[in-house]
Amino acid sequence: MYDAAFEAAVKRLQVPAAGTEVVAPLLSSLVQLTRPRRVLEVGMGYTTPYLVAALAQVEDQVRAESAALATKTARHLDTGRPLDTDWVYAEPALRAPGFYLEPYDPQFVAVDDLSIPDSSAGQVLEVLASLGLEDRVQVINADVRECRALLPAGFAPIDLAWVDAWECLYFFDHFWDLINPDGGLLVMHYLMTYPEGEAILDYIAKVGRAKPGELELVNLLEPHKMMQNSLTVIRRTSGRARSFARPGGKLDFDGELRREAETQAGR
Repeated sequence: MYDAAFEAAVKRLQVPAAGTEVVAPLLSSLVQLTRPRRVLEVGMGYTTPYLVAALAQVEDQVRAESAALATKTARHLDTGRPLDTDWVYAEPALRAPGFYLEPYDPQFVAVDDLSIPDSSAGQVLEVLASLGLEDRVQVINADVRECRALLPAGFAPIDLAWVDAWECLYFFDHFWDLINPDGGLLVMHYLMTYPEGEAILDYIAKVGRAKPGELELVNLLEPHKMMQNSLTVIRRTSGRARSFARPGGKLDFDGELRREAETQAGR
């Protein structure tokens, strides 16, 4: 996904004490996997260009997939055949037409008040400019406690929030309602293996128990590190994921799926 020129450009942002050398490409993979439309980062640095570049790549992929999906659907419908498994597995395989009905125009907002002397946040825009990606991020120069009112109009629900700051508890309490209820992700850095972070994790777990169906939580530990050594991923689940499956894993090709396929193909 990232060529030598990208790696060379972003290397200047890497701060060994920040512990994000593996986190950054992992976040980019999350973008590839979940294809978020609105992404919020709190705490700029080495992770920022990975997120921005991943969104740019997904945007190109979605555009190509949408055209190919419309073509294969039209070709299938022109034969007079109903939608079937041959249609599903033809390239681009497994694509749900409903996802492509809305243009994929992702928004990325990064929040940082540039107050940490050892952070590389102040160099991020220069690096993004060298990669031709500077126009893909809106930077809010503010503390997280002040930034909610500064978010762009319509910047909700948030599909992916990455918080690499000490204000994780404040963010959870004051921004959770902005996370997409249909599986939006809140990812926070380094809450395991120190007392205050463990207290935050206990608090979030209690919220989950008090509100069944509201969230799923998983902690990922880097056991070879003494600190800056974990990710906490919270998935909001109060919405409902779409399903086209019948019992036995068979797809329901009629009704909504067919309507969306016809619309996406311009029929």
